[in-house]
Amino acid sequence: MIYLYTNKQDSGKWILQNDWYFNLYTSNEGFTEEDEKLIWQIDHAKLNRDKHIETKYGLGTIRNLSSGCKTILNVMKNPGKVVNADECGQNVLDILFSMKGISLYMTRPERIHIKEDVEICFNDVDIVVGSKGYEHWWSREYERRNMDDL
Repeated sequence: MIYLYTNKQDSGKWILQNDWYFNLYTSNEGFTEEDEKLIWQIDHAKLNRDKHIETKYGLGTIRNLSSGCKTILNVMKNPGKVVNADECGQNVLDILFSMKGISLYMTRPERIHIKEDVEICFNDVDIVVGSKGYEHWWSREYERRNMDDL
């Protein structure tokens, strides 16, 4: 199940600023082979042992990864936290929505590929299945926002 929240909460269990959180905390952790594969898949960057990255543009530090790459690493390294996915591109969202047991914060719908067996729980209330359920929930949410003049 993927837990998706659309209303922001200020809590120690929430990561709202991915770049800041990654640079301060996640970048100091060890990285697995799976993490390195994701870094390559998303940013086409090779992670060195000294936490520098090699890209077609040259060398950089791990802090030079994209916001989307930092987001997915924050999700992987911080189970149990709700991570802001608003800055993610479709490539990262497609990966996130193929995972299980994660919690995300999104303020708006994004067109993404969601497998038909993926369960998504919106705001700890509504459970939907697959891309049709995802799109239907968002269409109702936008109707509600219009009615509430939000």
